[in-house]
Amino acid sequence: MRALQITDLIGPDGVAVMNDVAEPTDDGRSIIIDTAFAGVSFPDLLQTRGMYQIRPEPPFTPGVEAAGVVRSAPAGSGFSPGDRVAVWGTACHAEVIAAHPNQCFIIPEELSLAEGASLVLNYQTAVFCMVDRGGLRAGESVLVMGAAGGVGTSAIQVANGTGASMVIGLVSTPEKAEIATAAGATHTVLVHDGWKDEVLALTDGRGVDMTYDPVGGDRFLDGVRALARFGRLVVVGFAAGDIPTIKVNRLLLRNVSIVGAAWGEAIAADPSLAVDIHERLLTMIRSGAVRPPIGQVVPFAEAPDAFRLLDDRQATAKVLIEF
Repeated sequence: MRALQITDLIGPDGVAVMNDVAEPTDDGRSIIIDTAFAGVSFPDLLQTRGMYQIRPEPPFTPGVEAAGVVRSAPAGSGFSPGDRVAVWGTACHAEVIAAHPNQCFIIPEELSLAEGASLVLNYQTAVFCMVDRGGLRAGESVLVMGAAGGVGTSAIQVANGTGASMVIGLVSTPEKAEIATAAGATHTVLVHDGWKDEVLALTDGRGVDMTYDPVGGDRFLDGVRALARFGRLVVVGFAAGDIPTIKVNRLLLRNVSIVGAAWGEAIAADPSLAVDIHERLLTMIRSGAVRPPIGQVVPFAEAPDAFRLLDDRQATAKVLIEF
């Protein structure tokens, strides 16, 4: 079968399109899926440099999420041949995937296969980080950093699905502001020296109840400064590359919190959590709050370009590989 392989840990140039990878076999316990689309995410990019916490030796097939059609499923799994499923796991950048039943979710009829491939990683992360870890409640305000990417657009939609009163998207260009607005942001703010003051002005000087930060770097401190009393900054990731630090007196003096949130660690400890989050996402999908926006769709033959889009900060919404 065809699959991507990371052959050298040098970044996107070490990603190769392969045609002679062994197809997974039915072991009687796994669901076998014919892949339609696979998502490309920041963990995939980190793996091309050996910088992710999971570090297999090259060559290996990357990919942590995809969508496709069930070819076969074990009895009692809850899945049947022909089901459209979203899947998370490993080696998802391949024409055929083998996954445990608790790694698969039926794609609701409201979503296409492409949208299903965009549903798992970012949206599960948004629910876990915002609601389960950050305690987001209806009526609260949220600042989403990196609001035009796949992580950001999913956070905007989950915040709206949770009943946020205001969702402010922080973006780097007017074009990205349009993407954040289309995803459901109430307001957008461009990154500049005074962006924190602009956020405060939008909240009448109060600040936001939550900052959702998948970026890190030099925006982190202003993300804390933009918080209201008793506000929470949720640390999701470090797409900027730099891991920030803070003097904790800033937290003490204003009664604010910094919350670490790692969906991957949580579901590794309790896989049933992913099933629970999916049920909550289905409610948001049916309400119309969640509809994954698709950014760039790259054909399999050009799949290394999908990694370059992320590496060059050119990715918007969700980047997909089409098989």
